[in-house]
Amino acid sequence: MSKVCDICGKGAQVGNHRSHAMNATKRKFYPNLHKIKAEIDGKVKFVKVCTSCLKGNKVKKVI
Repeated sequence: MSKVCDICGKGAQVGNHRSHAMNATKRKFYPNLHKIKAEIDGKVKFVKVCTSCLKGNKVKKVI
């Protein structure tokens, strides 16, 4: 499963884990994705959408 928003293209960002001794090891921050049924170009499709796109009404959910 790809961890990319189908609407805005938001994907993983990289950063560091920081221990108590301030040692740095690489990690990834993934977007908060939800698999929803949405109307896109007049058709109903299942898409993976981040919460900022859902809150910003960039997608019309189908119930």
